Amino acid sequence: MDLRALRYFVETVRQNSFTVAAERLHVTQSTVSKMIRQLEDEIGQPLLIREGRQVRLTDVGHILFERGQEALGVVRELSREVTDLTALTRGELTVGMPPMVNLLFSPVVKAFCERHPGLRLTLQENGGQVIEQQVASGELEVGVTLLPANPGLALSTRSFGRYPILVVGPRHAAWAREPAVNLTALRDEPLVLLPDDFSLTRRLRDAFSEARLEPRIAAQSGQWDFLVAMAAAGLGTTLMPAPLLARLHIGDELAVRPLADPSIDWNVALIWKPGRYMSHAARAWLVICGEILNTERIG
Repeated sequence: MDLRALRYFVETVRQNSFTVAAERLHVTQSTVSKMIRQLEDEIGQPLLIREGRQVRLTDVGHILFERGQEALGVVRELSREVTDLTALTRGELTVGMPPMVNLLFSPVVKAFCERHPGLRLTLQENGGQVIEQQVASGELEVGVTLLPANPGLALSTRSFGRYPILVVGPRHAAWAREPAVNLTALRDEPLVLLPDDFSLTRRLRDAFSEARLEPRIAAQSGQWDFLVAMAAAGLGTTLMPAPLLARLHIGDELAVRPLADPSIDWNVALIWKPGRYMSHAARAWLVICGEILNTERIG
């Protein structure tokens, strides 16, 4: 089986789009389609059902997707072990990181690049849930997510910061009259949130569900500054971690209150898969994170 075709197939399923997968893989869409057709011809069964711009897995496709992630993880780990013989003099490291978190890591990236100039560091942006899956499957060695992580993935985690969640929206909103806001006060408010594959949105949805409330989601965007802009335009209320909101100019048209009930914090953590081989580069990353972000050193 062609490993490249398998990688194209897995990425297409993960992105639920031939177009986005092609962009991620830096190839043309026709190349992705051709490789997946070759894979289907080799297996003798259809793997994907094309539905407009989206795809749906067949039963055989489900099996290949799950086993394919495992196989690609083994190949990547083998490659890392062989490459790692050159220690930290050359090589590369890819760290999965949610877009909203990357601003906190500027000093870590600076220190890593200065200390290990022979290594190429790539920050791969994705939602926290996707990064957890990538670390669990071996596609990534290390990543960053929000706690609690998916317990079914059995990841090692190390928290380096807990920050309050703030409610941000028009001053005329009913909740703006209170010093703190609970979810019940947001029952009938239109909300503008991050996409569902972001860990913060997952936590908010869980909190609404536990409170037996159905959130009114008016719009979703992966750009946190755009969420605040939509709130300023009166399109709805958003919920934002305090350190990110501090980087924005908040005008007089916006009200900002702490989310008090339930008290949901933005608990950012490093993640990796225990018991799996870890390259010198990944260990160096965790060590530098420990030094700069006040976490413990990796053993």
